[in-house]
Amino acid sequence: MSATPAPALHLSGIDKEFLGVRALKGVGLRLFPGEVHALMGQNGAGKSTLIKVLTGVYSADRGEMFLAGQKVMPASPLQAQKLGISTVYQEVNLCANLSVAENIFAGRYPRHGATGAWRIDWATMNRQASELLARLNLTIDVTRVLSSCSVAVQQMVSIARALSISSTVLILDEPTSSLDEDEVQRLFTVLRRLRDEGLAILFVTHFLDQVYAISDRITVLRNGEQVGEYRAADLGPQALIAAMIGRELQGAASAGAAPVVSDANTPPLLEAKGIAQRGHLQATDIQLRAGEVLGLGGLLGSGRTELARLLFGLAAADHGELWVDGRQVRLDKPADAVALGFALCPEDRKTDGIVAELSLRENIALALQARRGLRGFMAVADQAAMAERFVASLGIKAASVEMPIGQLSGGNQQKAMLARWLATEPRLLILDEPTRGIDVAAKQEIMDEILRLAGAGMAVLFISSEMNEVVRVSHRIAVLRDRRKVGELPGGSTEQAVYHLIAGEA
Repeated sequence: MSATPAPALHLSGIDKEFLGVRALKGVGLRLFPGEVHALMGQNGAGKSTLIKVLTGVYSADRGEMFLAGQKVMPASPLQAQKLGISTVYQEVNLCANLSVAENIFAGRYPRHGATGAWRIDWATMNRQASELLARLNLTIDVTRVLSSCSVAVQQMVSIARALSISSTVLILDEPTSSLDEDEVQRLFTVLRRLRDEGLAILFVTHFLDQVYAISDRITVLRNGEQVGEYRAADLGPQALIAAMIGRELQGAASAGAAPVVSDANTPPLLEAKGIAQRGHLQATDIQLRAGEVLGLGGLLGSGRTELARLLFGLAAADHGELWVDGRQVRLDKPADAVALGFALCPEDRKTDGIVAELSLRENIALALQARRGLRGFMAVADQAAMAERFVASLGIKAASVEMPIGQLSGGNQQKAMLARWLATEPRLLILDEPTRGIDVAAKQEIMDEILRLAGAGMAVLFISSEMNEVVRVSHRIAVLRDRRKVGELPGGSTEQAVYHLIAGEA
């Protein structure tokens, strides 16, 4: 067996503190050449802080960093790039109005000779850009404006830019969050080629299956500390999640599919009869009873979010009927739905959910305060007590309920949105992509909470692009395709059964 090579990058004893809160506590990390190394942990575990330390965004309070055996500590992202450490972020951080080639060489344009040093050598830049993209198995016109390219192509342009500075370490922070399955596989083909060329790659993702599809080694962080470093082949998914959350998995959502509702004869809390909106959703029938989770299965664009919006009064149905407790109702606005005891956690929490400048306390109190009106104004002390209660019950990690919610991790923001609506004591909770963009452990906790709420008598409408989550948490699954309902499956059904319905198979 050949000896393990020296690390391309080695961090040891890294500490970082913010306003008295230690975000990193003695963290270590080893990246080896010719390996893909997954950095795993719940939101708030310290992954982003560690990346910012090794890329020079933050300076470590204590600890050492070695690159190819030489002691370094980048003081800025530019210095990190000059050392050969490049980062590709979740949100493509490029200039949409510039060409592909200009984005690859921005700030480092090749120039003509000494007498014309101010002139950009366009021919050389375009040729070198084409060569870099060819290395990534991508052939496109590099003079195209970047905004005309797909997100997947823009991601490849980001990687090409990283390679253009002769990187020895490549950091990929959630690179697949906006890609479809085929695009992910093409990206992984590129990463395997770069790995085989000797590059050390740090890969951060929330998708557990991707960790095992691409990673050679895994480092787990929890509460700002390093839990351990593992060979991917030696750490199974269950053990990985247990390492991330600090305990063995428990609850129905961990064990498999949700139990089937025992009494299907219970009158429905909500019944939609032929509800439709022209251009958005064809006539759809659904029933939802107290104490059950109804999952909506379907691909992107199938009509899941459109149905949720109709049921919460965010859009007006132009056909069909809505019945609540056996009585026909009309939802002209969200306030009508809230008055009926409905709640909605929207798909885009940053745009439609959180108010980033307000505190965690204010965000949690928002829906209840709106329902009570000015005459029922809640004292700050009452808001704080309520927020503290949900922080404890949902495991929200925050230094204080007074800190701006925009400073929390994505998973904790999602839990805060859940707390906001639970504070209204809803009868029906509509969850549109409640686990998007959060780590696997936080997903597990949220799904366990959904089943707990259903067990306490709440009706839940659950929407997720992750089909394994839909089948795991749902008592029944309504399957949508092309903006219409194509069938329904009982609890305990498989992902394959859902996909058969989506594909139009019996």
